[in-house]
Amino acid sequence: MSDLTPVLAAFKEATRCEAAVWVEPAPGRPPVCEASTYRGPPLERWPGPSEGAQPVATPGGPALAVAVPGPRHAWIVVGPTPSSRAALETHLRFLLPVVTHFLQASLEVEHAAGELAERYEEINLLYTIGEILGRTVALEEAAHTILTEISETVGARRATVLVHDLPSGELRVVAALGARPAALPAIRVDDECSITARVFRTMYPEISEAGDAACPREADHRDGAMLSVPIIWTTARGPQALGVVNLSGRGAHPFTAGDRKLIAAIATQIGNAIQNARLVRSSIEQQRLSHEMQLAHDLQMKLLPAGTELEPDADAAARVVPAESVGGDLYNLFRLGRGRVGTLLGDVSGHGYRAALIMALVMSASAIHAKATSDPGAMLDALLGSLREELEATEMFLSAFYAVIDRSNGTLRYANAGHASAFVMHGDGVADRLPALDPPLGLGAEAPRTAKRRWDAVDDLLVLFTDGVSDARNREGERFGEQRVLDIVRRHRREAAPTLVDRVFRALTVFLDGALAPDDLTLVVVRS
Repeated sequence: MSDLTPVLAAFKEATRCEAAVWVEPAPGRPPVCEASTYRGPPLERWPGPSEGAQPVATPGGPALAVAVPGPRHAWIVVGPTPSSRAALETHLRFLLPVVTHFLQASLEVEHAAGELAERYEEINLLYTIGEILGRTVALEEAAHTILTEISETVGARRATVLVHDLPSGELRVVAALGARPAALPAIRVDDECSITARVFRTMYPEISEAGDAACPREADHRDGAMLSVPIIWTTARGPQALGVVNLSGRGAHPFTAGDRKLIAAIATQIGNAIQNARLVRSSIEQQRLSHEMQLAHDLQMKLLPAGTELEPDADAAARVVPAESVGGDLYNLFRLGRGRVGTLLGDVSGHGYRAALIMALVMSASAIHAKATSDPGAMLDALLGSLREELEATEMFLSAFYAVIDRSNGTLRYANAGHASAFVMHGDGVADRLPALDPPLGLGAEAPRTAKRRWDAVDDLLVLFTDGVSDARNREGERFGEQRVLDIVRRHRREAAPTLVDRVFRALTVFLDGALAPDDLTLVVVRS
């Protein structure tokens, strides 16, 4: 709002008319002067939004005031001046769109700052949970650590994690803050008066105020208002509730929809941590590691979006085939608004469980960073910031390619950190390589750069694949190679993206003739 001061000063110099902008800082609070060419007291009566320009009295003489349209309550006052009312109305008509624009821009900046702050919290929580997934095998330890992190974020003094015990049909406390877990009673999932049980059954978070829905068996679980969020595990048959997180004891500060959104956003990650801990324990007890890895494979595949995520802005398709049950290849697809789409392809060094952990972190963090910036280089730099410690600890790195296609403006902007096989296939069949501009993430200190080129929304295809595809060898040791992929896409480039992906993988299967691919295989095709 301080930027309005020179605007009003220039207005006074041009018109010899005083002007002031008053804003209501909060509903019901007296307006305050945000910018002015004079220092006058507030008006006794402020015009309403539908009243138009109204004459008002000021210490220097008569003036005109008008309400500024928009969600923020604000007013413009012009005068006093020897000019006529008609001249004052002309001045108001000039100032009104200028001030409206400034107020709207200020409001958008505030909203953007709040959204970025929420995303920063989400990144920190996602990273912490990713660490837990990599090193915790005890269910109670995992639950307590995650609970501590969440409670610190929202400022809750009392919290519990309850996990469903299938044989008994109860939600049993496995971790608690502000009370001993053993002292807290279990809650039956069919308990009609319990908010915890209802949240588990409906798989929908709730905020209950102090005194709402009092339940005897739930009394020791809460302290005043309570936020309850289901712990979710996604299976092939759909979402499955594993338990509930309860947060309370926030004092005079009520839980908000923002708190609910933040905790709900990581509820699936909490379920992953608990379920993974269960799987590791089961593996140790029953020696069924292959079963655990198959479940991990299913989980990893569910992290990858379907090509239909980009509809109607783009025709896209992708496929990942890990060399083991889980792997380090990944892709992500984003609708960025105004017809723009983002495409990320990554390859974590190595494969197997450690690479899969990094892959999961990349998927979580990239979904946040892609919404925060439309610049590909800045997005990869932010992604590296979220992964740096984990990459250093595991001595791994990530080759990554990220492109933003803007079909309306006919542009493709991209950043390429060490990825070899990235191409734009034109309508005439010519394939242009999008070269690596920087080393893989984790190997260089400089921020990735962004390049820009033209994009034909009718004829151009974005074709991305990892080195597992081009380096795949048949029984005679012959490489599949980049050219085979490009030749298949060139011959069938007018077909839909899913068909192109199917054709390449069918050709790869015939080429391998039963030989096992030593690395993960990933292909992405996008037309927009």
